[in-house]
Parts: sequence; structure tokens; C-alpha cells
Amino acid sequence: MQAEKHRKQKQSADRSRIFDCNITLEKLPFAGCSVKHYPEKTVSKKPVPLTIALPVAATPPSLTDNTADLDRLRAVLPPVRIPFACMATLAAKFRAAGFKGWAIVHCLPDQLELLDFLPEEPAQLLGIALDIGSTHLEASLIDLLTGTVLAKQTALNRQVEYGSDILTRIHCAAKDEGLRQLQQAAVSSISDLIAQLCHEAAVQPETIYTVTAAGNTTMAHLLLGLSPHHLCREPYTPLFNASDPFLAAEIGLKLHPQAMLWLLPSRGSYFGGDLIAGILATGLDRAKQTALLIDVGTNAEVVLGGKDWLIACAGAAGPALEGGVAKMGMRAAPGAIEQVSIDREDWQLCWRSIGDIAPVGICGSGLIDLAAELYLARIIDLRGKFQREVPNQSEEQRNFIKKHLLQHKGETVFVVTEGVAISQTDLDAMMRSKAAMYAILETLCAQVGLAFSELERIHVAGAFGKHINPRQAITLGMLPDLPLAVFEPVGNTSLAGAELLLLDHSLWERAKDICRRITYLELNVNQDFMIRFSGSRFIPHTDTRLFPSVPSFR
Repeated sequence: MQAEKHRKQKQSADRSRIFDCNITLEKLPFAGCSVKHYPEKTVSKKPVPLTIALPVAATPPSLTDNTADLDRLRAVLPPVRIPFACMATLAAKFRAAGFKGWAIVHCLPDQLELLDFLPEEPAQLLGIALDIGSTHLEASLIDLLTGTVLAKQTALNRQVEYGSDILTRIHCAAKDEGLRQLQQAAVSSISDLIAQLCHEAAVQPETIYTVTAAGNTTMAHLLLGLSPHHLCREPYTPLFNASDPFLAAEIGLKLHPQAMLWLLPSRGSYFGGDLIAGILATGLDRAKQTALLIDVGTNAEVVLGGKDWLIACAGAAGPALEGGVAKMGMRAAPGAIEQVSIDREDWQLCWRSIGDIAPVGICGSGLIDLAAELYLARIIDLRGKFQREVPNQSEEQRNFIKKHLLQHKGETVFVVTEGVAISQTDLDAMMRSKAAMYAILETLCAQVGLAFSELERIHVAGAFGKHINPRQAITLGMLPDLPLAVFEPVGNTSLAGAELLLLDHSLWERAKDICRRITYLELNVNQDFMIRFSGSRFIPHTDTRLFPSVPSFR
């Protein structure tokens, strides 16, 4: 009896040590502790991942202690839920390990959930962060114990077979079997991407415990097999903005049977979890100084603000910038011309392709470069229209124009290099996109009475931000005429935000708080936006005083 009393006292003391480690979050008793060691051994303010490994050492059963196996396991853990589906497996593994080992636990929003038990300390704890783009997917395989990225891959989103643009897919989803086909296309694309990651890192999909994902609102609906019907119809209401974490197996992903999928919440029909992830990645919601986040994809999505307030909007400025309108347009991928320059003394044209391989098209940054260079060379006028003759034209310039400005199938085209040419139609689309981009930024800042000069930072996300030359975008009148140091390329912030969530469970509540804080400005019914759009359809603008650094040929 004395031994039994001593054992119970020891168990109570062990649990108290776990509870005493509460540093940052009341809901998680172990918060602030190392995810890999006993709380009494080390205490750290390191963020707690969505899935953790907790050490367990329980007294084996005896004639004087016939506590049930799972009750025995619960007794040496913080309060934890054990799903019915894995009760038998967990009990068997716990007993086979001699009642000691490592409990694998999900940190859900309102509780802990036990999903696996290992006899030895895990060398790795695997999770996947995923960016669900409408055209391409990108994912990282991460060790949750160290934060190390073990592999990174991209893949085509097979939904493009049902429509290259979002609106076509929404209509497709309304057809018989359309929604199911679109969901299966997304899931099979993700599964293949995960297989690539696992192959690169030499691991098995069954060892992956957690997935975080970010995508626009339509992509989120289609991934979950939920109808996006009302997203494109007034009053533009999503079926859902936020989902609770759910088992990845429920949508057909074959990972660990209890692997959990966390889908970052959306703000509305045109402001998805990819932007919420971007805000997390850039820290915009905690910035002391006012800043902008610009993410150009299918749409141009913009967030303005800082720690005290956030305002956002989205508009159709993206397709031409990511190569979706120009006939030779393409994404920023190997073989895409990403930089163009014209030597206006020797009249030579230079270009560079991604990967330094033979060009097969031109991406958004290359198109911006080209249009800006053509304007500075006076080969297009302030309306973006081709012109062969200008005042004081030299013979070298005239020969350059003859070489590159040709007729093809009854249309004037500018030939960049063999096989890559830009037509007047392409330039017209470019001019609309650049006008929309500037009008979006101007309207958003005007809404809060803010001048561009008051911005401390402009974060430019995605491939657009990675490859764009801000100087050329300013020349076109796409971005405000500010010092180049203000513009910061930040890469794929959708993926970066998903990676951060994977490694810090507290960001889930922060993401939901961001959604609550954002004021969304609807541009479809904004008359000021339309007026500004009209004024922006010239190079650099109808009001050249807004662009003092850009030459004016009027």
C-alpha cells in the first residue's frame, strides 16, 4: 500500500511539472517547453509546432495496479483526446514498448489529440506546407523537430485541364460530376507532389503527420469538394471562410492515418488564405510602420496597414503580368524571358531567360521590362501603341525598328528573339493590367488618406516580386514613383506563411484574428477606382507629376 501511495504521488508530481511549464498559452499546458525533451530538463520559448513528440514513462501494470493501458498512458500526459480510430493501435504500441516511449500529439485549437506512439525518440517529425496555386502547386517537407526544410518541389495543378482560369472552373464545378472531378484533380496533384518530396528526402508518406495549406478562396472550396457557385455571383458569398483542422484522409490524401490538414482561413470571395499566409510571412499585421503587401497572380491582391489596422482589396491586374494574356506569355519558369534591355546608343537588344536556356516565351517581368524599354526607346507612345517614326530619329534607331518591328498575319509585332514576339494586342492587355495595378494601389491608399510617400515598405510577393525590376514598373506607371529601397521582393509568401504555421501552432489563432481585423474594399462597385483606372492607362500616367523620375514624351 505504501508503494502504491508513493507511485501515485510521483505521477501527480510528474504531471505538475508538465503543467508548470505554461509560459505562453493557457490552453496548452506544455506551451513554451521544448518539443523534444522533458519539461524539467529544459524550458524554452521556442514556438510549439502543430504536432509534437512528448516523452512518456509509465509504471507497468501489476496485480496491485491493473489500470487500463490507455488510462495509464493518459495519466502521464497532459489532458489529451484519443480518437476512437486509433485506440487499439495506440494501446498495442504502448504495451509493446514496455509502457515508455514517445507520444505523438496534435496541438489542436482547443485540445491535444494523441495520434501515434513510438518506442524510441523520433529522429524526425514530418510535416508538409503547401501553396495551392490555381496553376501550380508548391510544397515543402519540413522536420518539425528542427524546422529544417528537407525537400521542396513544384507541380502542375491538374485542374487546369478543366479551365485555365478560376471563373471557368467555377462554372465547371456546377456541371454533373464537375465538382468531384475538380477535387480529384487537386488531390491527385497534391499526392504526386508529396510523392516527389518523399522521394527527394527518402521518407515514406505514412510518416507525415501534419499538412498546412494556403490558397485562394476558390481553390479552398474545390480542395474540400464544396461548391464555389456563389463566389462569382452577387453578393459574392463563399460557402465557408474558415474550416476546422480535419483528417487529410478525409479528402483522399494517403499519409499517416491520423495526419491533420490545416487550411488557412480566407477573408472573402477574392481574399483567400494565401493572402492571410502572406500577412503572416511578412509580419504586416505587427508592423509598427504602415506598409503594403502586393501579391500578383490570377488577381492583384493588395493589403495595406500595420499593427493597428489592415485594409485590403483585389482586382483583375494579374493575368497579363503572369503571362496569361500575351500569346507568348508564360509563368516565370525555365525558358521564360525575364529581363529585356535596349542599348539606345548602339541600338542593341539584350535579353535573359530563366535558367539561361533557349527562350520559349516571356513572363510578366520580361513583359514589363520590354514595354518600359520600348517606351524609353520611343518605339511605343504614351498609349502603348507601336510607332515607327519619331522626331530626330537616327539611322541606327530606324534600322533597329525595321529589324524588330514586323508584320505577322496582318498584325504588327515586336520580335524579341527568334520564336518570341509581342503583338499590339499583347501590349494593350499589358496596359490594362498596369493601369489596374496602379489604380488599385492608389484607391486603397486614398481610402485611408495615405500618400505613397508615407509608406515605409512595399512587399512584392510571388514570382512577380522575385523577377520584377521595380525601376521598369515605375517607368510604366505600374508602381508608385518611390525610392527603389522601399520595394522588397518577398518570394512565395503563401508557402512561407504555411511553413510558419507548421512550426508555430499559435499562428492559427493569429490568422483568424487577421481575418477579423481586415477591412475589405470591394472594387467592383467603386467608382473612384474606375476613374483612377482610366487615368492610369497612359505611360506613365495622365498626370505626369506623379512620376517625376520618368521621361515624358508629349
